[in-house]
Amino acid sequence: MAPLRVAGTVRVPGDKSISHRSLILASLADGESRIRGILNADDIRSTAEVLRGLGVAIPVLAADLTIKGVGLRGLRAPRAPLNCGNSGTSARLMAGVVAAHPFSTTFEGDASLSRRPMKRVAEPLTYMGARFDFERGDGLPMTVRGADLRTIDWDTGGSSAQVKSAILLAGLVSGVEVRVTEKTRSRDHTERMLRAMGVDVENDRNQVCLRPAQALTPIEMEVPAEPSAAAFFVALAALATEGELILTKVGVNPTRT
Repeated sequence: MAPLRVAGTVRVPGDKSISHRSLILASLADGESRIRGILNADDIRSTAEVLRGLGVAIPVLAADLTIKGVGLRGLRAPRAPLNCGNSGTSARLMAGVVAAHPFSTTFEGDASLSRRPMKRVAEPLTYMGARFDFERGDGLPMTVRGADLRTIDWDTGGSSAQVKSAILLAGLVSGVEVRVTEKTRSRDHTERMLRAMGVDVENDRNQVCLRPAQALTPIEMEVPAEPSAAAFFVALAALATEGELILTKVGVNPTRT
């Protein structure tokens, strides 16, 4: 077998989960946030388009962008259904956000996304006071009828960062305390970012509690590189017989890696 040599420095694209959350949280902040290194991909563009449909001036995605937030309760009722493309994260996280607003929002998506279940997000948000209507089954199209939400102490019975984040975002926007318990701890990007923006969020092993916040502080952040994308280069370097690769700014959140 011929020797395989590797050399160089690689900066893979930004983390997808954090890119979604950076757009959502920057939109809900009071003032301008700066985001560098966001992933420019279809799913992230879907979240950007959903936020535009709710009245946020999201610029064209670029390596360095500034977003002027509208505040926790500053979103506007959409004039048409919001298309999430193939992004389940866009639909589930934004369902938590709009559940606390006094208007109705319909989410739709492509054929693949329309077959994916939304009930696990709809159940806790319904318990909090929102209403959900499905045209068929529990997939998209899905209409969320927002309301003044109440506090919740919810056991997900599993481990889902999307369900957890939807509940946290609903509590954040509605100004009520929420507590979520998981079977095993899911990735905690949402909690970390909320804390960085001034919200009182406490993690205790597989449980998280968010307490009411008056506002979100704008943030300046660089989206770390995506561990899944970096894994290909890690494998390549591990197979090499000589040399080294340097992977820069890869996210090392232990709940993700």
